[in-house]
Amino acid sequence: MDRVLITLGFLLLWVVLVLLMWKGWRGRVRRQTESVGELPPIPADLGEQVVAPSTGLYVGSTLAPSWQDRIAVGDLGFRAAGELSRYRSGVLLERDGATPIWIPQDSIRAIRTERGLAGKVMTKDGILVIRWQLPSGTEVDTGFRGDDKTVYPAWVDATNEDSGENA
Repeated sequence: MDRVLITLGFLLLWVVLVLLMWKGWRGRVRRQTESVGELPPIPADLGEQVVAPSTGLYVGSTLAPSWQDRIAVGDLGFRAAGELSRYRSGVLLERDGATPIWIPQDSIRAIRTERGLAGKVMTKDGILVIRWQLPSGTEVDTGFRGDDKTVYPAWVDATNEDSGENA
């Protein structure tokens, strides 16, 4: 009988903890909804491709400059396999089972490599991070862990060329 009560106690504790996590996630969505706002629409004509598509994992998006303040609005907070493509007009991140993310060129503030983002920690320069500004004015960091990390310099170099800097 004691084992049954202990098992039921742990089960009840687990249910309470799951409900508290769910409530915390919903509270995060409420707090972030206004600052995140609407994502930019994908244009009909993407223009010339600058960097070939890269496959990998969409790690998530965070409110800049905090690398752990994951955005919970919509499906931005969920990891998904995807493909990242760079065009003269911006960056397209197509995610499996989630809505695509369009980052207009004039919204991009920086593209760099980082060790971690949104609770995902890798080796040095393991995640490609795009800092960009939403139409609401909020800056976010969007992370992508590429299957082939040798393409990261092309992404960073393309950003430096677009901004007029020397790579």
